[in-house]
Amino acid sequence: MDFRLSAGQEAFRSELRAWLAETLPLRDEAPHEPGEKVALSREWQRKLFDGGWAGISWPTRYGGRGADVLHQLIFNEECILAGAPDILNLSVALGLVGPTLIHCGTDEQRRRFLPPILRGEEIWCQGFSEPNAGSDLAGVKARGEVRGDCIAVTGQKIWTSFAQHADWCILVVRTDPTQKRHKGMSFLLVDLKSPGITIRPLVEITGEAWFNEVFFDEVLVPIDNVVGEVHHGWDVVITTLMHERGGTAPHARLAREHRLAVDLARDLGKLDDPLVRQKLARYATEVQIAKLNAYRNASGIVRTGQPGAEGSILKLYWSELEQRLIQDAWGILGMPAGLMRGDPAAPAAGYWSRELLWSRAASIYAGTSEVQRNIVAQRVLGLPR
Repeated sequence: MDFRLSAGQEAFRSELRAWLAETLPLRDEAPHEPGEKVALSREWQRKLFDGGWAGISWPTRYGGRGADVLHQLIFNEECILAGAPDILNLSVALGLVGPTLIHCGTDEQRRRFLPPILRGEEIWCQGFSEPNAGSDLAGVKARGEVRGDCIAVTGQKIWTSFAQHADWCILVVRTDPTQKRHKGMSFLLVDLKSPGITIRPLVEITGEAWFNEVFFDEVLVPIDNVVGEVHHGWDVVITTLMHERGGTAPHARLAREHRLAVDLARDLGKLDDPLVRQKLARYATEVQIAKLNAYRNASGIVRTGQPGAEGSILKLYWSELEQRLIQDAWGILGMPAGLMRGDPAAPAAGYWSRELLWSRAASIYAGTSEVQRNIVAQRVLGLPR
């Protein structure tokens, strides 16, 4: 492939950079408290919408910009490098729910849900994983019983990111228990204000509580909120998962972390250490490899019109690279690296200690490294199961 951007893509990048420089909120430090993060995310998403930057790869008839996934990648890349606020709606609502409804939803579902997603008015979470069905999504046990014009849902989901702040949930349940594995499942849009829903935050190793376990006790979901057909939700699930890694720019975050690690070594006077320089130089190369993989992945989507299994290569590579990079940044810091946010002696206000703890999840969420290796082996390399 040609890694040079087209004139149109370069113009898009320049326009976006100028808009970000003019519009980004001025703040000394990003908020840590979840409620403040949610408020800032909503505010920033509304600014993106007002500026014409919401739903970059969504079709214009649904309120998007009508660009391809390469433009979406450039957008994500520039926002990360510019230090724009996190968009809680980006990964689930904009990246998963919107594209799924565009491809599989009804006209009424699109009219109801797409505009609020673009404006940042409604936050979504993803109710896929269960205690005994994390990476094995086909093993879900949460039940959905069809009762006239409703489906009664009972069961549990876990690792549901920011569910306590979300308005809606995309939920996978088993509506036909006589079918096995990939059959007999339904894909639902669930209002989290519905009676019978209990959300319990899970405090993570970082001390934050973004993950949750969510319990459903006879929750009635209108049949109109089924995406696709009842009992045939697996095809919708595949559509959703295929969009999970399209247009992402993990290399931009890695580039920012690498830059911070270089600054850290310089500030501590360790750039003269040949071993430190060697590690930082290697990471500079590996970050570029991650970038090329991201562009290769996005280019493949543009060519074929849909994400492919190659996205697993990108996920596997960047998640394990991030863990190694942050681990070595800890090594540069030495013993003080273990001091957490809030300790006046913590280097970089505890940034590296928090990132090290959080990075442990990188090789688990969005599909474990083991699952990614299986996908690459079977679907990319054509090896036997």
